[in-house]
Amino acid sequence: MTEKVRLDIPLLLPDVKAEADACVERLTSELQGREGVSEAHIVPAPGNGNAQLCIHYDPDFLPLARVRQLATSAGAAITGQYGHIRWDVDGLLHERRARTVGDQLRRLAGVIEAEASAVGAVRVEFDRSVTSEQDIRRALAELGVWQRAPLVVPASAASEEEEHEHGGIFGRNTELIFAVISGALLATGFGFEKLRPDFGGAGLTLYLLSYFFGGYYTLREAIDSLRIKRFEIDTLMLVAAAGAAALGAWAEGALLLFLFSLGHALEHYAMGRAKRAIEALAELAPRTAMVRRGDGGLSEVPVESLVIGDTVVVKPNERLSADGFVVAGRSSIDQAPVTGESVPVDKEPVPDRMQAAAQPDKVSAQHRVFAGTINGPGAIEIAVTRLAADTTLAKVVKMVSEAETQKSPTQRFTDRFERVFVPSVLALVAFLLFAWVVIDEPFRDSFYRAMAVLVAASPCALAIATPSAVLSGVARAARGGVLIKGGGPLETLGSLNALAFDKTGTLTEGRPRITDIVPATGVNDDELMAIAVAVERLSDHPLAIAIARDGEQFLDGQPVLAATDLSSLTGRGVQARVNGEMVLIGKAEMFGRDGFAALSAETARTIERLRDQGRTTMAVRIGDRDLGAIGLMDTPRAAAKEAIARLKTLGIQRMIMLSGDNQRVATAVAADVGIEEAWGDLMPEDKVEAIGRLRAQTPVAMVGDGVNDAPAIANATVGIAMGAAGSDVALETADVALMADDLAHLPFAVGLSRSTRWIIRQNLVVSLGVVALLVPATILGLGIGPAVMAHEGSTLLVVFNALRLLAYRDNGGGE
Repeated sequence: MTEKVRLDIPLLLPDVKAEADACVERLTSELQGREGVSEAHIVPAPGNGNAQLCIHYDPDFLPLARVRQLATSAGAAITGQYGHIRWDVDGLLHERRARTVGDQLRRLAGVIEAEASAVGAVRVEFDRSVTSEQDIRRALAELGVWQRAPLVVPASAASEEEEHEHGGIFGRNTELIFAVISGALLATGFGFEKLRPDFGGAGLTLYLLSYFFGGYYTLREAIDSLRIKRFEIDTLMLVAAAGAAALGAWAEGALLLFLFSLGHALEHYAMGRAKRAIEALAELAPRTAMVRRGDGGLSEVPVESLVIGDTVVVKPNERLSADGFVVAGRSSIDQAPVTGESVPVDKEPVPDRMQAAAQPDKVSAQHRVFAGTINGPGAIEIAVTRLAADTTLAKVVKMVSEAETQKSPTQRFTDRFERVFVPSVLALVAFLLFAWVVIDEPFRDSFYRAMAVLVAASPCALAIATPSAVLSGVARAARGGVLIKGGGPLETLGSLNALAFDKTGTLTEGRPRITDIVPATGVNDDELMAIAVAVERLSDHPLAIAIARDGEQFLDGQPVLAATDLSSLTGRGVQARVNGEMVLIGKAEMFGRDGFAALSAETARTIERLRDQGRTTMAVRIGDRDLGAIGLMDTPRAAAKEAIARLKTLGIQRMIMLSGDNQRVATAVAADVGIEEAWGDLMPEDKVEAIGRLRAQTPVAMVGDGVNDAPAIANATVGIAMGAAGSDVALETADVALMADDLAHLPFAVGLSRSTRWIIRQNLVVSLGVVALLVPATILGLGIGPAVMAHEGSTLLVVFNALRLLAYRDNGGGE
């Protein structure tokens, strides 16, 4: 006999944020070999939002308590041995620099995995028995990279100080100023050489100074690359410049370094624009808050000192400093900075502060507010529900920044391509150095040609083509209220032609209402509703909430019976006891199976009639007597039909609605919003299987609320959660999170992803095309000067082409 137990991964491995982490595999391997354990595997994030470890064990050999102890001990041992850090840093000025730093970190003893991104993020997994955070921090410092304060703390003054300290003598513009000085020295030297040759060594001296200022940053990065035995573009450029100097072509060598450093500086400036678009999110929240505490007086405190339960006073037109719910005052709030909603949202106080504080995640949208949003004309007071580091805005900033360390499929391809291409270029250059042996020309000409080819073939534009587009796309999405977790989901979403939707709360409002009360013969409406309300008020299912809410209004103040022993029959209904008798409320399919008697002919006919009218139905039974049926209807979202139409315009060819409702109800709702395919009668586990069947046919994205449908979202090619601003589960579960509870943002996300994918393709064509044109041109005699101008021009072209994504606009949804 084998039994199963499921344990949340974060409870076993607190530092692990993703189920794909190597520590999760270590945990399963550790337990798999234990006697009495037949299998240990990972179950994707279910409705509670955490991936789980499922252990199959023999209870005769290992009691449940012992299994839990083994899992906890194994998790603690792994957590104690393996560390996970994620730092915001300064000094990663561009993608090649970030890649060099990542490679250098991976070479450190004890480092298992490391990624660095030009956005200023470093992620490292390491073995604590071999190295430490201090060792990693020291290694970064040696590479000219410093840890800085997290983006979630708006510390602009500190940032400026660090920029000045670590960016160079002129701050963040040092490289650009050095490039300009190099160009000025080059021009002056050329003038002396042509106009006043009698000045002797003045021209050469100026060229040498131009070499210094133009090659300073290039040399620094080349040294870092050579330390890890890697030939990067910087190394190739230095070799070419040194070759030009060896030939006495000082002007051309200085020109090469000037244009290369200028191109680098402009590239850094352009990429900095995209990075600052992300950093700007962090600066939305105020640094201080006006708090009303015990004595009733107001005091201004740093947002970091706010505690859960504090009352924060927000004046008209001020930014909110904390996540929470409104307890006093009414106003409209501009939530665009967090959710991307273009219209201010009306807010009002919660009816019961104590109840709201006990379950803050269930507070409805008209009461909930977020840090970084902008108050309207009315003064309000909010109860704080999250610490400054845990606000929705802080999590979005952190996740967007982390997204930049996740490489897209195209970026992984270009990395592999470069690893083959650069050695091939070096081999070609070595071959061309000996062209004078084959053809009748001086060694000088062969050497010059080889240096020109070296410049022409350097894949500078290719290296930045994809990261620049991904950075701009993720930043633009975040500004429009859409969180995309990396280049992978961004590219994949842009390539999909199929979308699956959960019905309740996604295509519909998620607020069903009672439309029909049909008692059985001999039963009156009051008796039917009294029993139904007594049981359903104990459940938090959307249909149960609707029956309890509307039923109490129907009973109009009549005493409500007391129900006990509620148990849920997942996907089918509930059972409880009222006055000692068993009550069943649920779908018609629940009856006539699993030991429950079939419905009476009269109630079955009622159910069929209501379903023909597009109603969701619930049958009610007490003891062995059917009391009747209740019909409900969930209203389709106002934006659903337009969103579906716009998705079709964007090229989504197949859309499927997944629903637990009866097939006829599902078909009616789908047709109402413009979806031709509806799969009804699905249990939660059936939705996961349905996504599996769809994935076998074509890559598919799943759109839902990220909570009840989390397993299906986790199993889709791309998981999309809607209304994520109010749900930590949705933020953690989905690949793409629509912060607003608004389906209109979905076409914006899909359209932006398609545009990003198209721009990545354009960049690849430009970067590879320029190399393909320049290499034969330089072999046939094109000089170093024109080659480097075309080379740097292509690099700037792909960067500024990618920056167009920051200005992406959509006809609806987003900004």
